Amino acid sequence: MIVQRLVPRYAHTSGLTRVAYSLDGVFLMTVGSNQVIRKFTVDSDDEPVTIEHHQDSITGISISNRQFATCSEDATVSLFSLKTNECLTMLTRCSLPIRDIAFSPDGDWLAVCSDEMRVKVVNTTDYLRILHLSGFSKPAKHVSFDPSSKFVSVSCTDGIVYIFSFTSEEPSLIHTMDHVIPICDSDSEVCSKVIWHPDSESFAVPTRINDITVFSKSWKERMSFKSGHLDAITDIAWSPNGAYLCSSGKDGKLLIWEVKTQTIIMRQEYKNVISLAWHPRANVLSFTTNQGQLYTFPNVIPSNYQESYGRITHLTPLLNEESIKSPISKKRYINDFNKRELSDEELVDIGHDTSWIEDDDGAGYVSKYKYDENGYKKSIGDISDDDFYYDTKRTMNSYKAKIHTPFQPGSTPWREKRRYLVLNLIGFIWTVDQDTHNTVTVEFFDKELYRQYHFTDIFFYDKACLNDNGALFASSNKKGNSAVIFFRPHENWAAHADWKIEFSSDEDILSISLSSSNIVACTSKGYLRSYTLNGIPLRIYRQKYFPVVTCISWKNYVMVVNNGPLNSNGTISLVYTLEHILQDDTLQSNDLLPLPPNGHLQSIFFSDQGDPMIFDSDGILLVLLHWRVHGQAKWVPLLDTNLMERKKGKNESYWPIAVANQKFYCIILKGNEQYPHFPRPMFSEFDFSVPCIIPTDSGEISNISALEERHVRESILLTLLEDTIVSSAGNSLKLEISKREASIDKILLQLLQIACKEDRQAKALELATLLRLPVSLEAARKVAAHYMKTNLTERITALAEESIT
Repeated sequence: MIVQRLVPRYAHTSGLTRVAYSLDGVFLMTVGSNQVIRKFTVDSDDEPVTIEHHQDSITGISISNRQFATCSEDATVSLFSLKTNECLTMLTRCSLPIRDIAFSPDGDWLAVCSDEMRVKVVNTTDYLRILHLSGFSKPAKHVSFDPSSKFVSVSCTDGIVYIFSFTSEEPSLIHTMDHVIPICDSDSEVCSKVIWHPDSESFAVPTRINDITVFSKSWKERMSFKSGHLDAITDIAWSPNGAYLCSSGKDGKLLIWEVKTQTIIMRQEYKNVISLAWHPRANVLSFTTNQGQLYTFPNVIPSNYQESYGRITHLTPLLNEESIKSPISKKRYINDFNKRELSDEELVDIGHDTSWIEDDDGAGYVSKYKYDENGYKKSIGDISDDDFYYDTKRTMNSYKAKIHTPFQPGSTPWREKRRYLVLNLIGFIWTVDQDTHNTVTVEFFDKELYRQYHFTDIFFYDKACLNDNGALFASSNKKGNSAVIFFRPHENWAAHADWKIEFSSDEDILSISLSSSNIVACTSKGYLRSYTLNGIPLRIYRQKYFPVVTCISWKNYVMVVNNGPLNSNGTISLVYTLEHILQDDTLQSNDLLPLPPNGHLQSIFFSDQGDPMIFDSDGILLVLLHWRVHGQAKWVPLLDTNLMERKKGKNESYWPIAVANQKFYCIILKGNEQYPHFPRPMFSEFDFSVPCIIPTDSGEISNISALEERHVRESILLTLLEDTIVSSAGNSLKLEISKREASIDKILLQLLQIACKEDRQAKALELATLLRLPVSLEAARKVAAHYMKTNLTERITALAEESIT
């Protein structure tokens, strides 16, 4: 058998790749982990068109007559014009990474599978029309239509294949197949897909023993392609006429099988092949590897077989020998859903803009509704963005002070009868308005450590907190009900571990917080009430300033933000108090919160290291330094999102989630969106960048400026570490401080070297005085001596001697 060596084209970087031909064979398209789409013109040496759109690795591509669609780990599916390459729309969004997509044969529907426990089927012309396939025990990895549009097959990571019928108004599960396809992770290169034969009468799947088995539509095994691969199969594909089958494997083999005889007629050795595509009208096969390489194999079917190669569909052997009638009638196909009314859940998944935001939880969002004395909504018309506050009468009738309304960090307002009660790095809690009650769902990112649950909510909880210990809920005293707090721990080793406290009818809960050791509720009476995780009261006191705006907790520390005194411009300031609950020690008392002019507090939280953070309406993230020292705290900016490189030319904002691992986690909001909606968008993370330098008009930052920014940033982070180690000594923290000191000195030495090159000796000496370690001073002396700066060398030597004494 002749072995051909093909010349690769480098379409993508290393990682997952996918390849597909347009239906007319004019274009060949690839996607990959470098977030770009490549569009090659077949039989042309021109450079491919490069399309950049997604924010994360692209995991799939599907092509119809006029359009093509791509999916990504950024949890979005985008629809493009095949003619102009223009992005027509973001067709849908999921809450978890998307793994595969497939057009229906007529191109009117697109099936989408993700790491969620359901598959969406979205209409490509009317995006409001969404069907759902569910009932899986594990996430789906592959999805495919049969050529007649009567069936959709779903391959899940637990090795189960689900076949759904689309011949009735509601999609229905008609068959499951277990113990055949491999069990594999959703991001694995191992293939477990169902590929339908062009005659629609059968389908093939890779098996757990590295063979390929063909089944009829009566679910009977018809044939197998055996002993071809010694390792897991990475992809399989029928030829356009169904007479041949191609397969690739982790064993480095690329095989062409003749279907009639189930024998191998072509064998090639190509490592790392993970995606196959036949040319629809020519004897050509293309494939891509996990190294980002694209190969095109001309004359792939040997010449003595080419009389069988053409556009005529060959029925699968053995299926011709008997007449197999489909048990499913042909009354309705996938396009016959024009008269369906979509459910609320389907409408939510579209994620389209609405012109209203409802706020019935008093959480401080821009609102169009207020409530009468009976608790019913009454419309008050549109409220502009400037109306962030509500008015409350002061003693002087000629003036109304603008009070900051309470809000719960990590929550969103109502939209389409849904809202998030909390979003953080542990998970998220969301609620659905069912008119007579709500339904609350608690989901976690670590599904092995925690179990998702939901419950019927008759108390109408409008506030929540979530951490490693449990979930805390609170409801307001609206609709004739008293305010309630309810705590449910994740681990129920003891009976009746959850507990509930009902407040008096004249006291409302304005804000709650949850830490690893205590629970705090701030109320309308100005009280701060703290409890243990088992509901035992710890403290109660009335705050000096109220009403409260929000509160947060970390371990035994509690930070409360309240409305404060009047500013000179007539607005009310915000003040914060930080205290140690168990020791009853107030660290910072009613200090002013530094908000921008005419701005507001967007969110507040503790970092993973326990440092207070705020994010304001100008998009600036600030950290509180020296907060453990009485009266010494100061707010320092760690990131100005307006100066980020990705922000240039984009209309987007950033909804804060958390600070962890020295990164800012947020959700990117496009356009004029103010809050994330359903399905849950992916989190993005950004490194800190202290706004101590101003970019030039061209937006470029010099090397010196970048080093200076790093020096300031590392110094801030070192100060935070030093503050932490004072309160909790530990060897790991001391080691981290030593590493950070060395990192800062390295930056200073680079700046010192540049100053010596530019003969700026005074600046070089000043940089030397900032060095922290004796070994760094010795290195600075050597740098000065290298550039023959005698006076500078002597002065640095003197500095080193002084540091020793």
